[in-house]
Amino acid sequence: MSLEEIKRARVFVAGTRQTMKALENGSALAVYIAGDADEKVTAPVVQLCREKGIQIYNVDTMAELGKACNIKVGAAVAAIIER
Repeated sequence: MSLEEIKRARVFVAGTRQTMKALENGSALAVYIAGDADEKVTAPVVQLCREKGIQIYNVDTMAELGKACNIKVGAAVAAIIER
């Protein structure tokens, strides 16, 4: 799944807190993680994805993920809620 998928998603969230909430309440369909993000930030998200069986997609940079989410700053993680 490419970044085009998150650009086309009807509903998505960007950021660690929002992504964690989506994972905890079962609404996340897929999660994107930036390769240059701090592992302290992304590790809990990765762990919860593994526990919940949610597919993780890697993105090279936070800037690239932020741009795909149409925000002006980088994003460490993002999740698709509705395709």
